[in-house]
Amino acid sequence: MKVKCDQKGIEKALEIINRGGIVVYPTDTVYGIGCDPYNKEAIKKIYDIKSRDGSKPLPVLVYSAEIAKRIVVLDEVTEKIVNKFWPGPLTIILKLIDENLKRSLFLNDRIAIRVPNHKCTLEILKRCSFLVGTSANISGHPPFTNPDECSRNIEDYDIFVDGGTITSKAESTIIEIENGKIKILREGSLTKEEILEA
Repeated sequence: MKVKCDQKGIEKALEIINRGGIVVYPTDTVYGIGCDPYNKEAIKKIYDIKSRDGSKPLPVLVYSAEIAKRIVVLDEVTEKIVNKFWPGPLTIILKLIDENLKRSLFLNDRIAIRVPNHKCTLEILKRCSFLVGTSANISGHPPFTNPDECSRNIEDYDIFVDGGTITSKAESTIIEIENGKIKILREGSLTKEEILEA
């Protein structure tokens, strides 16, 4: 099922997420695929759809830094960075404090998390707070910015929220902060210099 990025489409997507379904949605970087991160069955399905290695953890999208604090530890350095770059193309690996998420996402004590800068997906997140946030592609293949190409190449989702073509330079940049030092794990839309200037 394909829906527009409007109120009706968002309501339908939320209904499906709450039922344990799989949603494809636009972000500020690429099209993503997700589900309720507390739903183990839905998470297994995402691994299957993407042919993703089960040892590779899934990232999570959140509505805001305040909501993020329910599940992760935000220290002073991290808070300064997220205040500058969230919502935006920055994923941060942080200490996870939510035991239920550790179980459902098969994680130890770290999780990759970000707030996407896309009106439609933020509207969904405003209502459900958290969403699995991995790119909607087969693992090892390039991600999609075009909704038609994405829907042709990905199968077994329950709903596709069409936000039009995404104009983005790259995927999100992934960082980890250890002892106050920033480590770049994947350089994407944001450069190391931009982040270090925060």
